[in-house]
Amino acid sequence: MRERSEFELFSKLSIGQYIPTGSVIHRLDPRIKLILGILLIATAVLAGSVVAILILLSSVILGLCLTRVQLRLAFTPLKFMLFFLFILAVIQVFTIPQYRTDGTVLLHRGVVKVTTLSLLSGTLLIFRFVVIVLGLSMFSFSTSTTELLHGIEHLLRPLERIGFPAHELALTVHISIRFLPILAGEAEQLMKAQASRGADFGYSKWNFFRKIRKMLPLLLPLFIVSLKHAQHMARAMESRCYTGGAGRSHFVHLHTGPSDYSALLFGCAVSASALLVYYLAVDEAVGRLLLNILRM
Repeated sequence: MRERSEFELFSKLSIGQYIPTGSVIHRLDPRIKLILGILLIATAVLAGSVVAILILLSSVILGLCLTRVQLRLAFTPLKFMLFFLFILAVIQVFTIPQYRTDGTVLLHRGVVKVTTLSLLSGTLLIFRFVVIVLGLSMFSFSTSTTELLHGIEHLLRPLERIGFPAHELALTVHISIRFLPILAGEAEQLMKAQASRGADFGYSKWNFFRKIRKMLPLLLPLFIVSLKHAQHMARAMESRCYTGGAGRSHFVHLHTGPSDYSALLFGCAVSASALLVYYLAVDEAVGRLLLNILRM
């Protein structure tokens, strides 16, 4: 049973899965959710403070609780990223001192130099990824691909006046998301077919590099299958006389309500608080306070 689960690729993916629970987050305007998602990612990248990242993390966990989706589903993708996040954090710890000399030196052996600033940078890198992954999970749990399509198209529709292909871009995103489970299913079939012929994909839990090396032969047939699916999609669109977004009418019209504006206001307040905490250097004040408490 354990080896059989190794082939079930799509069942392990939580990002991109829509779980309709009818929560208040699900009922929000998809345009508002897109704006809040972009705002969250931008704030997580700009805010270089532990307190600021914790504010964002708390708000994301609150949003996940409001979606009424099990939190373990949102944290599942992090389990597969811990190894790579740890490697990135270690690289960050040993490269920051090369161009920043401030901070207390904790370890200095030859070219190896670890400071409080480098440790803070490595910690922030991990927490940024956690916030972004949880935010993407919350967005995918509460937004269907159809809502995402309409949200992107309605947001970019004003740019059509200057010739920006808003409809085509939204359609491209929609098709890409729709193809993910299809390609995952094709990959599962290819793995099962090759395993029935004696291929070994490596079932070691921690041997990531062996798994990657064993899956390299799948790339070429998977690429060919994806080209065939794209060709079939193009023929289907041509047979239905698809000509793009020019002159098309819209069956769905999005409307914002008080709850949408309240969510947008709350998101802006959280982002402003996180950035304010970062620019006011609250981390240093908290660190000095903790140091004085420990000295007492």
